[in-house]
Amino acid sequence: MAGSSQHGSLMSEINVTPFVDVMLVLLIIFMVTAPLMMQGVNVDLPETSAQAMESEEDNLVITVNKDGEIFLNEYKTDVDALMDRLSRIYAVRPDQRVYLQADRAVPYGLVARVMADVKASGFSRLGVVTTPQEKGGKS
Repeated sequence: MAGSSQHGSLMSEINVTPFVDVMLVLLIIFMVTAPLMMQGVNVDLPETSAQAMESEEDNLVITVNKDGEIFLNEYKTDVDALMDRLSRIYAVRPDQRVYLQADRAVPYGLVARVMADVKASGFSRLGVVTTPQEKGGKS
């Protein structure tokens, strides 16, 4: 008490060192986990000059990568089981929109088969996902 009364005032500064430590730890955690939050399958989409469409958040996306592997949203499936899975989804949600994104290196026959399976399972709305073509560029 005698020491604090000699100066006549209390120390009113906030110690921000613990706050900075916590913020740096949170920053490191977010930097490490951000790449893990990326979803989807890596495909090299063909380029087109079509305009971008407005889309809903809850879409069914079929992806065919360059190795011919098929993914229903992020879940891998094979071409033989695709129509069965799509039929089960159609039974629950017949108004669901389906989007197909296929790598440009995928043979046309596989893309046509996937499109036929979508149609045969009952879906009437199928969109094809592409990347916008650059002005004056070739596809």
